[in-house]
Amino acid sequence: MSGPIRLYMSMSVDGFIAGPDDQPGQELGRNGGRLFNWLDDRRGPGVNGQVYGEALATGAVIAGRRTFELAGRWNGDHHDGVPIHILTHHIDENDVPPGSAKFYTDVDALAADARAAAGDRAVMVHGAGAAQALLAAGHLDELELHVVPVLLGTGRRLFDSQHTELELTRALEGRDATHLRYRVVKS
Repeated sequence: MSGPIRLYMSMSVDGFIAGPDDQPGQELGRNGGRLFNWLDDRRGPGVNGQVYGEALATGAVIAGRRTFELAGRWNGDHHDGVPIHILTHHIDENDVPPGSAKFYTDVDALAADARAAAGDRAVMVHGAGAAQALLAAGHLDELELHVVPVLLGTGRRLFDSQHTELELTRALEGRDATHLRYRVVKS
């Protein structure tokens, strides 16, 4: 049995995952760093530490190309040497990603390879573009949203207009974030 493909994403109450002008050198946009203050407790015994530990127990990573590049390609290792699968529109044969990272243009192949690599552990998804593509293709099983009590007002949204039914399966209140896990209801 394979684990779920699960989006892990910090976001503002008004639905932004980065502030405006996210770019190299300002990867989270203006004021976007606020979305990750809850990680200050990631090593502790509380809820935030539990949620962070669960994220690091994943067996593979899927990310969009933009996220991968803004994160400095994670220097080829997101966590614990797990395989990194990058969804992109184009693959340049001269661009060899570092470490275990591999580029894909086919979302179905990406999802299948990530599930196989993760085995019975969850697959961690990063990035709005990758999440939207996986959801549209029917491969996104769960959303783990770390909702931070701030209104950014503008920036990069997680989702724009795709109607999808969700079922709340867990709600945990941590310091500076409410961690909500939803199952994507397949129709």
